[in-house]
Amino acid sequence: MLQTTVSKSQFKPQVLEYLRMVELLKQPVTITHAGKPVVQVIPYKSRVQDARSILRGSVISYKNPNDPVGLEDWEALK
Repeated sequence: MLQTTVSKSQFKPQVLEYLRMVELLKQPVTITHAGKPVVQVIPYKSRVQDARSILRGSVISYKNPNDPVGLEDWEALK
């Protein structure tokens, strides 16, 4: 993965160009100040799909989901 590094003074006049590059190439741009990295612009990733994939398979089964909760289970839920 190629990572672009640019100084603040170079980034400022061409900010839209760098943002388009991050969006299209899906690669981060690191912005530096006095040669030290201070900000990294990264492409946005939707978390909806990630959350679903994490939860997939986590529910093993529901046996009688409409049955009332037992007293000992009710106390544990408080």
